[in-house]
Amino acid sequence: MTAPFGMTASFSMTASFRMTAAIEQLYYNRHIMKIPGHHSYYIYIVTNKNKTVLYTGVTNDLRRRLWEHEQNSIPFRSPSFAGKYNAYFLIYYECFGFIQNAIAREKEIKGWRRSKKEDLIKTMNPECVF
Repeated sequence: MTAPFGMTASFSMTASFRMTAAIEQLYYNRHIMKIPGHHSYYIYIVTNKNKTVLYTGVTNDLRRRLWEHEQNSIPFRSPSFAGKYNAYFLIYYECFGFIQNAIAREKEIKGWRRSKKEDLIKTMNPECVF
């Protein structure tokens, strides 16, 4: 039987600790950057400077999507909802491994009243800081 990460089956406690650290690093990287062969999908909520608008979306590249929202807010650019209301400040997100789950969650949140969305945002971002 082959041990994970190409290690031999008889590894010491130190090797076991390194393997655990490697697994933790993979978990961390999954939420920060793309790992080849692994897909991450995000639902996110952005708002404008005065926090008068909440926009919920889904993407596979959160950084790129936020940049696109910011670019769409430049006058005479895309007539998108987020661009029209200058909603590009990230205040909430969730990560999923499967697009179907992300889309289902996005639809669920989009169906909520604003007060319920605000309660959800406060679970991750109590001060609504961006």
